[in-house]
Amino acid sequence: MRTIVHLSDLHFGRIDPLLPGALVESVEAVRPDLVAVSGDLTQRARPEEFEQARAFLDALPSPQIVVPGNHDVPLYNAYLRFFGGLRRFRRYICEDLEPTYADEEMAIIGLNSARSLAFKGGRINPRQVEQAREWLCSFPPRVVKIIVIHHPFDLPPGHGGRVVGRAQMAMRRLADCGADLFLSGHLHLGYTGHTSIRYEIQGLSALIVQAGTATSTRGRGEANSFNVIRMEPPEIEVERMSWDLLRKRFLPTSQERYRRP
Repeated sequence: MRTIVHLSDLHFGRIDPLLPGALVESVEAVRPDLVAVSGDLTQRARPEEFEQARAFLDALPSPQIVVPGNHDVPLYNAYLRFFGGLRRFRRYICEDLEPTYADEEMAIIGLNSARSLAFKGGRINPRQVEQAREWLCSFPPRVVKIIVIHHPFDLPPGHGGRVVGRAQMAMRRLADCGADLFLSGHLHLGYTGHTSIRYEIQGLSALIVQAGTATSTRGRGEANSFNVIRMEPPEIEVERMSWDLLRKRFLPTSQERYRRP
């Protein structure tokens, strides 16, 4: 069995100061095999925010897969936005914007969907998809194959947002590699859904798991939360851990189980 802690939308620079310490304690208690962070580590991509995010990541267990989000690109400094892009993310967080991890039970690849020209949305390109496809296809079907990305491939029912650009193309190219799990953030809402609802692609039926914001004060009607994903093929369990304001700790609030046919 493998266990992944899935965090997203930390937004250092606009956080609840009670949460980072409690979050580290909760993650350590899970004893995960890997921590995945699906973007927006900072609020405005300032150096001090990246320093805070770096210190937080250093307190978490390893190994880690961390990808950038749109907030990790400078917003108001036009020169840095268009010519610096994710330079600060590379300096403070991770030089590799599309990191990978693999063992005998799971294979994980991060995709960078943050773009200087897209202030809020995001997209991926054919080159990224082909690299992800080539890497994931190199593993046998028994290995759980996972993609970590900031912008979502699906939306909660009734949500008026947009999925990541070129999502349909990506799904079609990844279908025959058996991509099992897509981890994303951006919406500040927790959600688990099936790719087969939005994408009618023969042979593709994967899980899409959204994480809420782990530490930001912008909860959008939901408590701060993170996901614990436990995998023992053919079963995958997704447990949401939400911040309890009275008890000052993260507690389980939902648990869903899925079986891969």
